[in-house]
Amino acid sequence: MKLGMVGLGRMGGNMVERLRQGGHVLETYALDAPERTADSLDDLVSRLEAPRVVWLMIPAGEPTETSFQTLLTLLEEGDVVVDGGNSNFRDSMRRAEEAMAKGVSFVDAGVSGGIWGLAEGYCIMAGGTEAAFKTVEPAIATLAPESGYAHVGPPGAGHFVKMVHNGIEYGLMQAYAEGFDLLQGIPDFELDLQQVAALWQHGSVVRSWLLELLDSALQEDPHLEGIRGYVQDSGEGRWTINEAVDAAVPVPVLALSLFARFSSREDESFAAKVNAALRHQFGGHAVEAAKAKAAE
Repeated sequence: MKLGMVGLGRMGGNMVERLRQGGHVLETYALDAPERTADSLDDLVSRLEAPRVVWLMIPAGEPTETSFQTLLTLLEEGDVVVDGGNSNFRDSMRRAEEAMAKGVSFVDAGVSGGIWGLAEGYCIMAGGTEAAFKTVEPAIATLAPESGYAHVGPPGAGHFVKMVHNGIEYGLMQAYAEGFDLLQGIPDFELDLQQVAALWQHGSVVRSWLLELLDSALQEDPHLEGIRGYVQDSGEGRWTINEAVDAAVPVPVLALSLFARFSSREDESFAAKVNAALRHQFGGHAVEAAKAKAAE
């Protein structure tokens, strides 16, 4: 099939290549990308034939909203917009309604696979009407590995499933982080952490692709000395916790894994200062003086 791709970053660019390898015809647009084939969204749409399919692989929020609203002025009845970014599922539900009012279909596609997707395929969780999904299914089937995609529900369902997926990802990563922190925190055994990571991939109940990636990272840098312990979050972890609060669903592990990321960004934790001060007040425990700030 022929489709337009908006966004040629690490995900979008690789997805274009995988689709082309699968025999699809791609027209592309991205700001300041020399490899693009179109100069604007208007130009991109003009290069496609009805029913047009335009796939967005751009940052959630304003970039996606602006592109979506522009496309609604350019597309016609029967055309399809696919949002493959990490948009909030509630935004996707609204966008589907706005698109439907103009006769345009909307598919929210949660995409997982990262930079490995080109070779391994992308896990795709699609939301939308059955008809809209069927229109874009040939492209989705090419992007995904065997059994690696599904139409999970109506508009918004794809991004909802992807949001929870990312919340779980936070928890899994934090569990590995804390476990390996403990492994290296007791010096008695002088453990080879890379050896342990490799060992656990064979028959262990904690084996996973994330563990394989950790094994690779430890091979490159056995003590991770070249990496600062600063962990960002994309926003989906926060949305997961917010939705859990609204639904009164307890997700303590997911919540704590998000808070651990916040803690990683503090050069010196104020919470730790409070703990130290309280221990000194009630028990007379010694406190360490704060390090002097470097002269500006």
